[in-house]
Amino acid sequence: MDTILVMVIGLLPIVSAVIVFASNSSKTKNNINLPNGNMGWPIIGQTLSFLKAHRSTSMANFLEDQCSRFGKVFKCHLFGSATIVSCDYELNLFILQNEEKLFPASYPKAMKGILGTSSLLMTSGELHRKLRGIVVNFSAMSKSNSIFLHSLQNIALSMMDSWKDYKEIAFHKQVKKFTLDLMLKTLLSIEPEEPLALKILQDFLTYMKGFVSLPVEFPGSHYSKAVKARTRLSSTVGEIIKGREEEKRRKGDFLEVILSKGGVSDEEKVSIMLDILLAGYETSSTLISLIVYFLGHSPLAFQSFKKEHQSIRKSKPQQDKYLDFHDYQKMEFTQNVINEAMRCGNIVKFVHRKASQDVKYKEYVIPSGWKVLPILAAAHFDTSLHQNPFDFDPWRWTNNKTVIMPFGGGPRLCPGAKLAKVETAFFLHHLVLNYRWKVKADDFPMAYPYVEFQQGLLLDIEAETSA
Repeated sequence: MDTILVMVIGLLPIVSAVIVFASNSSKTKNNINLPNGNMGWPIIGQTLSFLKAHRSTSMANFLEDQCSRFGKVFKCHLFGSATIVSCDYELNLFILQNEEKLFPASYPKAMKGILGTSSLLMTSGELHRKLRGIVVNFSAMSKSNSIFLHSLQNIALSMMDSWKDYKEIAFHKQVKKFTLDLMLKTLLSIEPEEPLALKILQDFLTYMKGFVSLPVEFPGSHYSKAVKARTRLSSTVGEIIKGREEEKRRKGDFLEVILSKGGVSDEEKVSIMLDILLAGYETSSTLISLIVYFLGHSPLAFQSFKKEHQSIRKSKPQQDKYLDFHDYQKMEFTQNVINEAMRCGNIVKFVHRKASQDVKYKEYVIPSGWKVLPILAAAHFDTSLHQNPFDFDPWRWTNNKTVIMPFGGGPRLCPGAKLAKVETAFFLHHLVLNYRWKVKADDFPMAYPYVEFQQGLLLDIEAETSA
């Protein structure tokens, strides 16, 4: 957290001019019925309080305090802009469903240095629809593809086999390597043991550190290193694409699918690959880690989960250690566990939007040009939507009426959400049948706002003798 504070302070001279403009802009809206709120300190607003690290299984003190004082929708000053923050489920749905017309994506411009101008997060309109369609195609094609599912399980079983001589592992780090290895294999036909995989991993870790830091441009900052790492990754992926085009040799990976499509520039091809790497690496690994954490603290849920997977295993021929998509469709309680872990763990806490015009909602107005932050996690802890919302209770999903907003919504709903669930279910199937584990008592998920475990999710592990 100290690093984040230093970065925020370093950012102040850069954004001060923007903040002055936003403050002046807010004065012109005095005659508009704005939500209640406090704009915070001069220049920095309330960004430091908003970004303060907290357990991802909670709303955070800042949001709880603001909601108790001003209601579920309030005004404040964040990221250099006058901002409307929404912890209201109905308003959040309205914002996400009207993304194209009223609330376009509005991520900080400095993120272009890391993501590139063709990233799904930075594009809009027809270009966004075109690129998103390609990613949706990848997700739909992969989740039931026998080759993909076989590779997934091979990589998972190989990793788990390497744990047999260990009594303790840093699980979150391990599962991040698993998801990256899987993406490299699926996207680019790069095997985990290849030197190129290690090179990409090193650059990707640097890239990720910058992606979740504040965009402060000075030598040695995480942001500056990430921009350089992104340039190297783009060059590496670009060279792979060029070589593949010259070879004209079929490999059956997703790059082959992209190369077969017309109307996609080289820059867009690279951005698509990096977007999928980013999503597949971070989202899936965090979801798996959250489930392992929650099951480690929920013996009844663990037993029900394990029982379901033992039943699926018994239905397979003894010599067949691999699952197929039909097996996935039998995992009813597993789906409950996945949904409940996303509700309690909050992989994506909020998204960046901006009002393109004055928008009247109920008794107040969201002014044109103001930043809008729908807090997705708010619905997950809303006592009017969930009974005992802070309890991990997979059985609450039995009637399928539970509300959840883990991956956004509307036109920008995460295109890889279904694929992430398949990866998670298959990995956990083999984990629960091969290992028992205990979570270290003082380790838990933190929101920075990205989700990380303080000690890397340290597990005491023991191989199942009956596996």
